[in-house]
Amino acid sequence: MDVLIHVFVGLHIVGIGALLGGFFSQLKAARAGEARMIPAMLHGALTMLVTGVALVGLNQADDNSLNTVKIGVKLALLVVILGLVYVKRDEEKVESAVFGAVGALTTANIFIAVLWT
Repeated sequence: MDVLIHVFVGLHIVGIGALLGGFFSQLKAARAGEARMIPAMLHGALTMLVTGVALVGLNQADDNSLNTVKIGVKLALLVVILGLVYVKRDEEKVESAVFGAVGALTTANIFIAVLWT
């Protein structure tokens, strides 16, 4: 079971890499006011959601202790990120505040994962 959990952790990291990488790839365009939500950002957020839910289930099945408050906070942030990216995915230009919020919430999600023990 540990190997399967580690595989899903790796996939979860790939998802956050796609989301954050998509954000970083649009920073130059954001400075010009022409940033957009690229497909990598949507796919990364969806990957994070699916693998995160799988990780909770796998850890519960393996009788590992879970911090449900931490999981709830991370899920809430991810739902907001996913909502923003999904709603704005077809727009040619996204407002700087919305684009910045996606980057800030993604970064907050990373720090919650790493620092909240």
